[in-house]
Amino acid sequence: IILPLLLISLVLFSLGLSFSYFILIPAALNFFLTYSDEVIEPLWSFDQYFEFILVLFYSTGLAFQIPIIQIVLGFLNIVSAKQMLEAWRYVILISTIIGAVLTPSTDPLTQLLLSSAILLLYFSGVGVLFLIKN
Repeated sequence: IILPLLLISLVLFSLGLSFSYFILIPAALNFFLTYSDEVIEPLWSFDQYFEFILVLFYSTGLAFQIPIIQIVLGFLNIVSAKQMLEAWRYVILISTIIGAVLTPSTDPLTQLLLSSAILLLYFSGVGVLFLIKN
């Protein structure tokens, strides 16, 4: 069971990096460069840009590990899939908070994209746990 989880974890982390690279980073950079374009001129150093990209990569890659955590919790009988599904209201709230905290930018689009991905991963993890346990 450890080897399949490890492989799936690597695939999910790679998907998180791809999601960040192709969807989150362009949306965040577009927001930064066009927001109040007439008032201020965006000046970024290479260090600031690189740190922004790395934070977004790591946070998104780690957020994509949610199904792995759910499967481990389900196998250890700490939380059942039914209990995870019953807590959907809290999951929506927590995913919104996580999306706001993990995205280094302040634009709502990037936060919404990350929280939507977290919700999709959570409910897919619940579905996979249902399939595995039944």
